[in-house]
Amino acid sequence: MAATDRLGSLRGQFLRWLLIPLVLLVALNAFSVYRNALDAADLAYDRSLLSSARALAERVEIVNGKVVANVPYVALDSFETDTLGRLYYKVTGVNGEFVSGYEDLPDLPKNVPRSEIYPALVHFFQADYQEQPVRIAALHQPVYDDQMRGIALIEVGETLDARRGLSRKILIDTLLRQAALVLAVALMVWVALRFVLAPIMQLRADVEAREPTDLSDFDPSVVHKEIRPLVSAMNGYMARLQTLINGQKRFIADASHQLRTPLTVLKTQAELALRENDPVAMRHIVESIATTTDATVHLANRLLTLARTGHGAATAEMEALSLNKLAHQVCLELALPAVRKQIDLALEADHEVPVMGQALLLHEMLSNLLDNAIRYTPAHGRILLSVFQQHGQAMIEMEDSGPGIAEAEREKVFEPFYRASGSSVMNPGGTGLGLCIVYDIVSLHGGDIALDDAQVPDDDPAQARGLRVSIRFPRLP
Repeated sequence: MAATDRLGSLRGQFLRWLLIPLVLLVALNAFSVYRNALDAADLAYDRSLLSSARALAERVEIVNGKVVANVPYVALDSFETDTLGRLYYKVTGVNGEFVSGYEDLPDLPKNVPRSEIYPALVHFFQADYQEQPVRIAALHQPVYDDQMRGIALIEVGETLDARRGLSRKILIDTLLRQAALVLAVALMVWVALRFVLAPIMQLRADVEAREPTDLSDFDPSVVHKEIRPLVSAMNGYMARLQTLINGQKRFIADASHQLRTPLTVLKTQAELALRENDPVAMRHIVESIATTTDATVHLANRLLTLARTGHGAATAEMEALSLNKLAHQVCLELALPAVRKQIDLALEADHEVPVMGQALLLHEMLSNLLDNAIRYTPAHGRILLSVFQQHGQAMIEMEDSGPGIAEAEREKVFEPFYRASGSSVMNPGGTGLGLCIVYDIVSLHGGDIALDDAQVPDDDPAQARGLRVSIRFPRLP
């Protein structure tokens, strides 16, 4: 799955991370507000029940030794029904006898605690009456006269229709307010995001409007501080891309220039061969064509190697390799050209020299290094290739008895197509790419390379030149 599919929209992610916790918090707040509102409503309805019980208790008295309730008919009618629900009452005498009201109204349970909210002997409880849930206030009212005294029980019950209606209204109002709050926040965040992300959207438009050849920098100051490192990284990447493109252009120009000469020579030689009738002269021309073709193939191979090391090889995976085995293989492959020139080619290698790298490129590096040494070392000369470990690092040192390279030119020979002074005499068919390829491969592997004069042999003090190439690779992890 693409990264864009996994990440999605920045605006959408921000809204989700903001709104989902906000919705949870709003839900908790709505529940808390709802419970508080219900408690307040219950308190108000309980206070109303207590007021009704007190109003009824004021009409309870003792007459001729009996508890009576002087409740007018109008009062009875108001107790039986209410605009919001039904009200019921019951008066019980000091001895538990029924006095007035609804005799079957549930009695006060024994385990109901007294309410501490009001300065009265009142108990609130819920029960079922006439198949409806009711809330009942039971008030103990002292009654007395000259002959007796005691406590009567006045109960006033109310159906829960009004309370439930109020609860639903409170719940709906709370949810509507909280939902409106969430929608308002979402809208404000969405509008704010449009303004906040406007510079990024403008940057995107600028990138899309750019011409493919325009690799100039973007201005980091037009975006937020948090985005500026990204813009700076883009600018850095484009600078590296521009360097790569410039290198490609230079390489193509140099390669076309270098190939144009041998191809022109081949064409001329072919035209001469077509006009020549003498078989001997024809053979000489064909031999020249073969020689020129070999040089052109060698140049093309070097150019392809140089292109491979500079473009795409860096993405290949590194692996653990044995550098001494690679060196041994390369020496065997190039032993024949050394024998033809009667060059003393020697390899000194430790038993095991591990290195992290790419086998193909390291083989190419050693081949170019040794091939250059064979080409520039005169007949009966010597070449010593050493592979060893030093302080945990893989090392390569190669010494030859050739003309060497002047100190002023040792940095230039790593440039493509540059040839040191006097090299045309020792190797007329050279391309000036051998050390450039070696340098690129060493750099690709994180190593470094140095050129120096070869050590003067003890048996030949007159040989004061020669070249020593030293390569060091990074320590293994």
